[in-house]
Parts: sequence; structure tokens; C-alpha cells
Amino acid sequence: MNWDLTLMGFMYGFAGAMHFIKPKAYIEVMPDFFKAKKILVYLSGAIEILLGIGLFFENTRSFAGIGIVLILIAFLSVHFNMLRGEKYAMGIPKWVLLLRIPLQFILIWWAYIYI
Repeated sequence: MNWDLTLMGFMYGFAGAMHFIKPKAYIEVMPDFFKAKKILVYLSGAIEILLGIGLFFENTRSFAGIGIVLILIAFLSVHFNMLRGEKYAMGIPKWVLLLRIPLQFILIWWAYIYI
């Protein structure tokens, strides 16, 4: 297994686990058009964990890559929502929030190469 696949798998596993450890932080940054936010936070966390695990197995790697690309595209709405103001930014400086947008596309590309 490549070191980058290992890193990516653990990264998504950790990110997914954080949805269960600190769900309130994720709920607060979700755009208002999402309903049942708590369920969506737990669901997206579980999906991230499963996709991260899927990267470790050759027969599920492509599916996991597709899933990660799709979930990262969906998460863009959260990143743009956080730019709306202090209420949504969680105290993160605006320059960091702006830097996360191109970083999201790099993460999408990274997952895409394993599809």
C-alpha cells in the first residue's frame, strides 16, 4: 500500500470520528438549507469512516475514491457557508477559510487519482 493511501485512509477515518466526538461544531457550520442537521453530521461521519476504510482494500478503493470525491463536493457548501460571517466561521480567520477552498479541490484531485 502506498503511504499516501494510508495517510488518506487514516485522515478520513479521523475526520469521520470527529463528527461523533464534536458533532455540535459540525452542526453549527452547516448551511441553513440542510434539515435534520444532527442526523446528517452522524451520517456523513459514518460515511467518511467507511470510505477511509475502503481505501485500504484494492477491491473497494475505486468506490471509496468516488465516494470521497462526492462527499468533498458536498462539503464545499459548508466551506462557503463559513465565509458568511462570524456566526458560521467558528472563530477561524477569514484567510484560513479562503485557503480551504483551493485545498478542497486538491483533496478532490487526490481522491480522484484512485478511481
